[in-house]
Amino acid sequence: MAYPGYNQPGAYPGYGHPGAYGPPGGYSGYPPGAIDPLFGYFSAVAGHDQQIDARELQTCLTSSGIGGSYQQFSLETCRIMINMLDRDYSGKMGFTEFKELWNALNQWKTTFMIYDRDRSGTVEPHEMHQAIASWGYNLSGQALNIIIKRYSDNGRIKFDDFVSAAIRLRMLTDHFRRRDATQSGYASFAFDDFIQVTMFS
Repeated sequence: MAYPGYNQPGAYPGYGHPGAYGPPGGYSGYPPGAIDPLFGYFSAVAGHDQQIDARELQTCLTSSGIGGSYQQFSLETCRIMINMLDRDYSGKMGFTEFKELWNALNQWKTTFMIYDRDRSGTVEPHEMHQAIASWGYNLSGQALNIIIKRYSDNGRIKFDDFVSAAIRLRMLTDHFRRRDATQSGYASFAFDDFIQVTMFS
């Protein structure tokens, strides 16, 4: 089974090509010895361990201006950003993970702007459906409606909620894929494992 975001056009960053930072809006890196402008934002809030938590990430993203004219990312959204890349369950991220997040956010922002056709700063339910389909998902109408109900405010999805939905789709797909040993579209979860996956995503 081909999972959404894996080895497909428009694939989620880090899926199928670990560490790759590609267009659109991707982070391409800098020559050795050059000052990385992203490191300035990161180091301004990082502690001596060069790690940042969700609140520090919120400050970092706000000061970087990556959200443009959209409202700042909520603390809850920053928590799930951390969780998406928190491979050691420390509750923090280092600079390498921050660069991976930066690339992901730029790609999601590009998608959001494509479907925010009236430039209202929000996307409507049918536009959200189209965005999800563009990531390779083929979800039932019921599943799509649940996503809309969870992330919309008066029938519209703001950028912060759009990113939250994108992250959770990515994380849950990743967890499911790892447990679908035969790539058949079916996976088995022990109850405790299921709780860990859903509570952390």
